[in-house]
Amino acid sequence: MYGMASLFFFVVFKAFITPELATEYLAGAVLLGAAPCTAMVFVWSALTKGDPAYTVVQVATNDLIILVAFVPIVKFLLGVSNVSVPWDTLILSVVLFVVIPLSGGMLTRYFVTQKKGKEYFENTFVKKFDGITTVGLLLTLVLIFAFQGQVILDNPLHIVLIAVPLILQTFLIFGIAYGACRLLKLPHRIAAPAGMIGASNFFELAVAVAIALFGTTSPAALATTVGVLTEVPVMLFLVKIANKTKGRFPA
Repeated sequence: MYGMASLFFFVVFKAFITPELATEYLAGAVLLGAAPCTAMVFVWSALTKGDPAYTVVQVATNDLIILVAFVPIVKFLLGVSNVSVPWDTLILSVVLFVVIPLSGGMLTRYFVTQKKGKEYFENTFVKKFDGITTVGLLLTLVLIFAFQGQVILDNPLHIVLIAVPLILQTFLIFGIAYGACRLLKLPHRIAAPAGMIGASNFFELAVAVAIALFGTTSPAALATTVGVLTEVPVMLFLVKIANKTKGRFPA
């Protein structure tokens, strides 16, 4: 994400974006790229009939990566871009959006399984929350656009300029991961979620960190919001591609 965003913001779109704005847009792109998806991938996996167990392993791996690598990666890349960010804000964001939900999920699974059994947890308890994922996503999007709505309306051209590298990057990463799975002759139920989780981002974390660091109306926050604006329709398009190419993979 860093390389492609730098190319477009500082070179390709140089005539339309000032260096100062380019730096802040790049900061938003870095936050998006450094936060791999840990929630919405369940939705993309379900839409492509991906392997649930494999998807869980992917999400757990991404959670661990965020815990260890998100803060130093963001600190390093933003430092290279001459953007100073405090360690405590980055660490607090990871704690609030990753550590607490992950710990809550682990404890919930442990106590419910101990009391009611694994079969009850998987077939009854978890299904009670099937609709909450969709409601939570919609509520998140509404809140994000409520804060950024006026900024988006005031900068229509910049919305397009920010969206271009973000969309290209999403397609590129999906293509690499999905294509690699085909070369390795992995089944579609593995290949589809593998491509999806590589291409999608933990945009809630990215937006929250951007707002905490730069403010609700900052260019960096705008860049992460554009990431939200583009990711959902682009990922749905990739879901369509994955479903249409299912026959090219082993059963």
